[in-house]
Amino acid sequence: MKSLPQLLGHVRQLQEELQKGLAEIAVEASAGGGMVTVAMNGQKQLTRVRIDPELLASPDRDMLQDLVLAAVNEASRKVDAELAEQMNRLSGGLPFSLPGLF
Repeated sequence: MKSLPQLLGHVRQLQEELQKGLAEIAVEASAGGGMVTVAMNGQKQLTRVRIDPELLASPDRDMLQDLVLAAVNEASRKVDAELAEQMNRLSGGLPFSLPGLF
């Protein structure tokens, strides 16, 4: 069994690798049949928003807002899934969670 300092060193290394992985994550999500498309990086920052011109011309602002929210939420879920996959791969499949790790 590893000592506590060894375990903490491993956790720090894992955290550093995850931080590097964040920079490589880029996801895209859309809503409304592609009328709204967003791109998000691994730090959950939006990097692009595209709204179909027909939707912008529509008087239905509530629909526009709902579609933007849906696309952003889907992109966020995709980032979470990518992070979980990376965490699983880096941890060797160990089922643990470290709050505030990234």
